[in-house]
Amino acid sequence: MGASQAGRGGLVALTACIGIWLVGTGSGEPVGPPLPSPAEALSGTGQARYPGSIDPLSGSPPTRIRIPAIRVDAPLTGLGLARDGSLDVPPPDRRDLAGWYRNGTTPGAVGTAVVVGHVDHASGPAVFYRLGALRRGAAIEVRRADGRTAVFTVHAVEVYEARRFPDARVYGPSPRAELRVITCGGGFSPRTGYQGNVVVFAHLTGTY
Repeated sequence: MGASQAGRGGLVALTACIGIWLVGTGSGEPVGPPLPSPAEALSGTGQARYPGSIDPLSGSPPTRIRIPAIRVDAPLTGLGLARDGSLDVPPPDRRDLAGWYRNGTTPGAVGTAVVVGHVDHASGPAVFYRLGALRRGAAIEVRRADGRTAVFTVHAVEVYEARRFPDARVYGPSPRAELRVITCGGGFSPRTGYQGNVVVFAHLTGTY
């Protein structure tokens, strides 16, 4: 995602952040998806943040994402931009579906690729409900249309308030092949839904 779009990136998953399931239960309790530990936040600079990085692949559309540590195995659909300039989201009735920004970097190619998905659904948790439980070193596998699977290693997991979403930090360009996986998170209000986003930062470390 380019810098011009990153300026509006704080809206990236807000349309998926209503918290349909929790609203439906009338829950006022502090329950919901897991949040990342402060120990998983970004730290260090340069190559220290990218152990095991390999050279980027050529571009190819992704077709599926697997995150074994949180039992995610989901198809991917291409997403564009909504009328307000925010990134669109998968259909709300498809809790098993994730999406990638089709006008940006394809996962595995040089730059920052973006994948988003719902945190919950009217009847319960959705595809990225447990995203905040990921830890550094976890693997993310993205199958591509060219038959190759790009393997990413998580180097940070963070949660941000929507009004303080760090566009450049999340969407900024990279000379490496990087991936961001985003869903809703943070505090929850029955009136307005989730108050922010969980963001996973990962870099390419293998292929098969």
